[in-house]
Amino acid sequence: MELGYSLSSEEHSAWDLVRFAKRAEQAGFTFALISDHYHPWTGKQGQSPFVWAVIGGIAATTKKLRLGTGVTCPTMRIHPAIIAQAAATAAVMMLADSSLASGPVKI
Repeated sequence: MELGYSLSSEEHSAWDLVRFAKRAEQAGFTFALISDHYHPWTGKQGQSPFVWAVIGGIAATTKKLRLGTGVTCPTMRIHPAIIAQAAATAAVMMLADSSLASGPVKI
């Protein structure tokens, strides 16, 4: 069995997410998924760092943790070409595997 760790970007700061990913790797988690939200779901959450910057921080501080995005929306917020560039850059920086989950695209 493989257990993953959830990094909720709506609830935690960028630095906390990087720290949590490193701790997850140290605790033996083999992969983590990070949510990509432009705005918190509720006012109590209060966070929403730019996920691609956070992924860069995670890449710099982990060695084996596989990382993927929750669902990234390549339409209204960020052009699909920018997401492709960000995902490719993250893949090069990650020493372990990375993945991108993309939401529906309407043309």
